[in-house]
Amino acid sequence: MKNVILISIALVLGFSACGQKLKKDDVPAVITAKFKTLYPKVEDVKWSKEDANYEAEFDLNKVETSVVFDASGNALETESEISVNDLPAAAKTYISTNVPNEKIKEASKITNSKGVVTFEAEVKGVDYIFDKDGKFINKSEEEKDND
Repeated sequence: MKNVILISIALVLGFSACGQKLKKDDVPAVITAKFKTLYPKVEDVKWSKEDANYEAEFDLNKVETSVVFDASGNALETESEISVNDLPAAAKTYISTNVPNEKIKEASKITNSKGVVTFEAEVKGVDYIFDKDGKFINKSEEEKDND
């Protein structure tokens, strides 16, 4: 279990970094085909590349969503924006105790390819990562986007 958590942390940290923006034509066909299979009705997609992986950012039913694919087209993780109220209670308690007088700016639910769920809460440019029950895992400084 500890290895799963460490791998999840590595994935979250690795994929949360800003990637190189790409045009759709620069994304390998195997990846765009897999994306189209998973999300056939999504048209407006922003692509980026982080190391050897590709990230698709889009709105799905008015929810900001992103999916990270490896070079073979395998979906590695999906991140969906959620309401701060949808964070586990323990995560909200952790934030109010450890970052007093600050509000959670954004919250996300992250599911990796093995179905392991983690949650992310952004407070003052720092991403706090929690397991499915709201137990604190890690935090990382957020890299700023230039868009």
